[in-house]
Order: sequence, then structure tokens, then C-alpha cells
Amino acid sequence: MATPEFDLYLVTDRTQTQGRDLLWVLERALEGGVKAIQLREKDLSGKDLFQLADKTRELCDRYDAQLFINDRIDVALAVDAAGVQLGKTSLPVETSRLLLGPRKLIGYSAHSLEESRIAQQSGADFLLFGPVYFTSSKAPYGAPQGLEALKKIVEKVALPVYAIGGIKTDNIIDVRRTSAKGIALISAIISANDPKGAAESMVKFLRG
Repeated sequence: MATPEFDLYLVTDRTQTQGRDLLWVLERALEGGVKAIQLREKDLSGKDLFQLADKTRELCDRYDAQLFINDRIDVALAVDAAGVQLGKTSLPVETSRLLLGPRKLIGYSAHSLEESRIAQQSGADFLLFGPVYFTSSKAPYGAPQGLEALKKIVEKVALPVYAIGGIKTDNIIDVRRTSAKGIALISAIISANDPKGAAESMVKFLRG
């Protein structure tokens, strides 16, 4: 089983860039120290997603960062991404592993301890757990679960766990105290007026 080396996992949403080109925002974030990006643009056609993924992969290579594709194993393979991010409505982890092979990383987005355990048993390499705090993008997945729930997942599941949902510089220290592997976020960097500066701040709080 592969192990993710990153601590800051940036999830994309081109509707939150304040009208700026997504690739421009991603490059600023990479300049600021982001080492892993999940391309999560569910509304794009296969062709458009592939083209965006190909350009994002080039960017990630330039900054020695890893690219993950949300859900689309075909696109991940086509651009030789580091792996995929799966969830409840995705192909099963076991099937995905057969398609991806042993070297690709599989992340799983879980919202409960039971889901987390099933993902671990199925062969996922790491977990996203949340929403920890309130955030509009994660509101459809239920009420904020809080730090205690995050801590329980970290303690009871052997996989690296990344907190997601409303993560900002003023709560990173609290998240770190749970011994989570790192954080995953969207708006705190994608929507920031200065994405590079926002990424630098996140990195400082994560590694300080």
C-alpha cells in the first residue's frame, strides 16, 4: 500500500475562483507550497476534463506536486495522475484498484467511522473525513462533524486521515491536535485574493 507524503490537499472548484482562470490560481497555490491537487470538476465532459487534467498534470510536474482526479479513473490513467479520489457513488475501491494497479494512490471521502473502516478494508490508501466545520460546499453531506469525530477516525483507522470542511488558518492548529495527517480544502485558497499567500499561510500553520 502506498502512503501519501503531502499534508495540504487542494481540491479544485473553478466556480470559486472569482472569475480567474483555474490554472492561474493553481499555479499560484503551487508556488505557495501546495504539493497535492485533486481535480474535482464534475460537470465537465470527458474530453474537457481530460484537457484540463493534462494541463494541470504539467503544472504539478513543474512544482513536484501530485495530481489526483475525482472519480474518473479513465482520466487519471490517461494523464498518468498520482491517483484518484473516490466516494460513496464511485466505482468500488477494489475495482478501482484492479484498473489502476498497485502504484496509484486511492483516496476515499468518508463521512462516518463505518465508511472509513470499509474504505480501509477495501484497500484505500488515505481518507478525507468531514465536513469538520461548516462550509457551503460540504453542506449537502450533512452537519459539521466536529473535531471529536475527526479524532475518533484518526484513532480507530490505520490510514492517513485528512480533515476537510471549513478548514482555515484560524482552526488548523486545532485540527493538527487530532493527529490528522493533514488538511484538504477548497475556498480558503481557490477563492483567496492572493492564492499564493493563502497557501503559504496554510503551509506555515501546518508545519510550524
